[in-house]
Amino acid sequence: MLDSIWQICLDLLYPCFLVFLSGIVILASLLYLLYITLKYGVAAKHKKKDALVVGFFHPYCNAGGGGERVLWRAVRCVQIRHPGAHIVIYTGDTDAAPDQIISKASQRFDMEISNKHLEFVYLHKREYVEAKMYPYFTMLGQSLGSLILGIEALSNCAPDIYFDTMGYAFTLPLFKYVCDSKVGCYVHYPTISTDMLDAVQNRRSAYNNRRSVSRNPLATFAKLRYYRLFAWAYGKCGGVADCVMVNSSWTEDHILSLWNIVPCKVFPPCEVSHLSQLPSKREETKEYKIISLGQFRPEKDHPLQIKAMFELRQIISEEEWSKVKLVIIGGVRGEEDEKLVKDIQDLCKYLSVEDNVEFKVNLPYPSLLNELSEAQIGLHTMWNEHFGIGIVEMMAAGLLTIAHRSGGPLRDIIIEETGSRNGFLASNAQEYAAHIAFILGMTDKGREGIRERARSSVNLFSSQKFDSGWTRATDSLFPQQ
Repeated sequence: MLDSIWQICLDLLYPCFLVFLSGIVILASLLYLLYITLKYGVAAKHKKKDALVVGFFHPYCNAGGGGERVLWRAVRCVQIRHPGAHIVIYTGDTDAAPDQIISKASQRFDMEISNKHLEFVYLHKREYVEAKMYPYFTMLGQSLGSLILGIEALSNCAPDIYFDTMGYAFTLPLFKYVCDSKVGCYVHYPTISTDMLDAVQNRRSAYNNRRSVSRNPLATFAKLRYYRLFAWAYGKCGGVADCVMVNSSWTEDHILSLWNIVPCKVFPPCEVSHLSQLPSKREETKEYKIISLGQFRPEKDHPLQIKAMFELRQIISEEEWSKVKLVIIGGVRGEEDEKLVKDIQDLCKYLSVEDNVEFKVNLPYPSLLNELSEAQIGLHTMWNEHFGIGIVEMMAAGLLTIAHRSGGPLRDIIIEETGSRNGFLASNAQEYAAHIAFILGMTDKGREGIRERARSSVNLFSSQKFDSGWTRATDSLFPQQ
């Protein structure tokens, strides 16, 4: 009986196996044909270029965030170091003209960007790298989508040197083996990290590990296998890079573990000289103003800030509480972010702290500077923040900053040793509340000491430090002069 059942199973599975095997062969053949087609097409394009072509893959180059500051500072470094190079920026910002993009970047980041030998290649398939396209298997979908975008990019212009400055590691082997380009990358945040693997393995719910998955052993098993397979592929793609730069010690550890390659640590450029000289208005305000600075995204963990305010109310007097105001400043990109803001506002009402919390969305830069000049305390609650430009900016502006005890803030920015303290670290709502209460009770002399040390420490993250770090790390990719 068992032999008969086994034979039936074999009879059913064998044709399926043949179909699967045939599909693999056909797919491999199509990929090989695509490779040959691209290879010869790209080779022809290479012959048409006289100057050295340096490509920057940054589909959102007009966004105006910290990643874009890195991009434009890197472009400026190449322009100064290699003035004859032809720079190509692959962007999906099809709604902005080149002069508009350059003008916005120059104003936003206060740097001179020459349009000489600078070209924009517009990509029309950017939707393939957007998370909303992939409600499930998002990392895999976006990574494969980056290949589609990468093929569009190299089909338009094949560079001699290729830089990925947005974290699309799957494009590195594409440009290296199809274009014969030297490839480099600047990694802000690994697409997958060992922390993510640990969270799934230990069945901890988080913004990227739904509770329905963490509570289900079978779903956890399947997701862990998916994560491990993706981590392997991610490591193989990143491992082909000729030059790898990372923005923090935390990112450095993860890239070393996943890619098995030793990266160069180049802190992102933080132009904080004007913030260090910002006139203080703290004495003019009657409130104890606390500033939270960051985009409205789930990983920023704004609910933890609201819970910290609830805990703070339990440990200070009502008179002090009436003077405390948390101002949450952040950018909103669309409906999903707007819903997140509404959820945080609802949490404020639920915990009865809504009168002491204010939201300022998409605040203009001059208004942001005014808020920073009036605030005493800076708050940042993201777990495993890869670096923390917002933290550096708040410290430079003279805010006594409390950040999460993890990632870049723990490893690179905040020092807590007695006599050297430049900020505070916390892991939960009670610790954040305790630090806020402690700061409120400090003497003016004690606060000023921390401010001075904080402002002095952020010089390590200046634009000039980035320039020298970038040049040192990438010089080997360029022809020796």
